[in-house]
Amino acid sequence: MKAGIVGASGYLGAELLRLLAVHPDLEVTTIQANSSAGESLSSLYPGLTGGYGRSEVSSFDLSALIACDVVFIAVPSGASQQIVPQLVGKVPLVVDLGADFRLRDPRLYEKWYGFVHQEPELLAKSVYGLVEQNRDALKGASFIAAPGCYVTAASIVLAPAVQQGLIHPEGIIIDAASGTSGAGKEPLASTHHSLVNENFVAYGVTTHRHTPEIEQATGSKVLFTPHLLPITRGILATIYVKPTERLTTESVLTFYREVYEGEPFIEVTDGLPATRETYGSNNVRIGARYDDRTGTLILLSALDNLTKGGAGQALQAANVALGLDETAGLPKVALLP
Repeated sequence: MKAGIVGASGYLGAELLRLLAVHPDLEVTTIQANSSAGESLSSLYPGLTGGYGRSEVSSFDLSALIACDVVFIAVPSGASQQIVPQLVGKVPLVVDLGADFRLRDPRLYEKWYGFVHQEPELLAKSVYGLVEQNRDALKGASFIAAPGCYVTAASIVLAPAVQQGLIHPEGIIIDAASGTSGAGKEPLASTHHSLVNENFVAYGVTTHRHTPEIEQATGSKVLFTPHLLPITRGILATIYVKPTERLTTESVLTFYREVYEGEPFIEVTDGLPATRETYGSNNVRIGARYDDRTGTLILLSALDNLTKGGAGQALQAANVALGLDETAGLPKVALLP
């Protein structure tokens, strides 16, 4: 099958290329990015040379995309709504890694993203791409909206607990920290090495755009505070919730092991998950502690924001939609040390 990538020169695009280079069923036939058109992929990302030689990045080419079986779109928020309408219905599968088609209520885009949605009728046509929660709906899908990275880290632990009545759906506090690659490839003053190095800072307090997506995906009301870590890749989410009954740490871990039994990329640990344990893999590591003194359940999850939080997630959903092996092209072992 033929695959195309729009926005291939960004970090998510590069991660897609890394994963697709070893995919047994998908061959990348067009690599597109207007900002890097005419450059060789090996000059942009020398580490991809082994998979793509001196393949050239092209500008947006609709005809090349329509010839594909699947197109991945990895462009900034607000940009994919200009591209998706040209592809949906013409390409068997379109996978958008951006936020433009994740939220069901178009009014939320103006509040949280600062733009008026131009294609609200397409919101209902997208299938949310969190496989562990939406696998059946993804089978045979033609248009997928891949979830946000923070949303994945939160939803993997929150959604089943809310749905099965283990926790109260309100008063949830999420503290999550991400590496600098989550901000994308474009240089920002806030992600400059001299500011990030030896520093730890909260941002987007009460205003982060992933908040409504977390609430939509989990059916809960959350107070979400993201933080910037002085690392390249990874997210660690620490989530504080009130259970509906008295629990033990062991009973909570048993709950998650039962919920995610057989899931290829979910690992429930007796210990406390760490970002390094998921580095470069498509895994999510889950941990939990119940504090009997305060009656608080603490849920923890760790993932690689570029893989399971982005490109790997999109590829996993595409595999399901296309009827391929769900794990194809996706690493299950983290980079060590």
